[in-house]
Amino acid sequence: MSLLKAIDTNPSFTPRESGPLPERLMSGNPAFRTWAQDVARGESIHTGVWEATPGEMRSIKGETFEFCHILSGIVELTPEGGEPVIYKAGDSFVMKPGYVGVWKTIETVRKIYVTVT
Repeated sequence: MSLLKAIDTNPSFTPRESGPLPERLMSGNPAFRTWAQDVARGESIHTGVWEATPGEMRSIKGETFEFCHILSGIVELTPEGGEPVIYKAGDSFVMKPGYVGVWKTIETVRKIYVTVT
């Protein structure tokens, strides 16, 4: 097993398709596609590419740390009690454990993600 892993930003394998939990959906009908590409330290670290169509939902990280790098599209994140922040292609950000807010996909977004639980 190699300890070096390249992330394919345009994977050719079939993604897992899903959507937001009904209780978190705020507007629209966003659809998600996930191309999981690596798991490490048991099941605690996940890496891959995720895509979402436009819509708005509550984002609740719980105990999860997530790093995101936007490959394409535009999202607006509004932390609970905070001001909206726009992220677009080329931007990176982290949602730390305990983060609660609104995730609004303005233009279909594709991102590289790394989650740690």
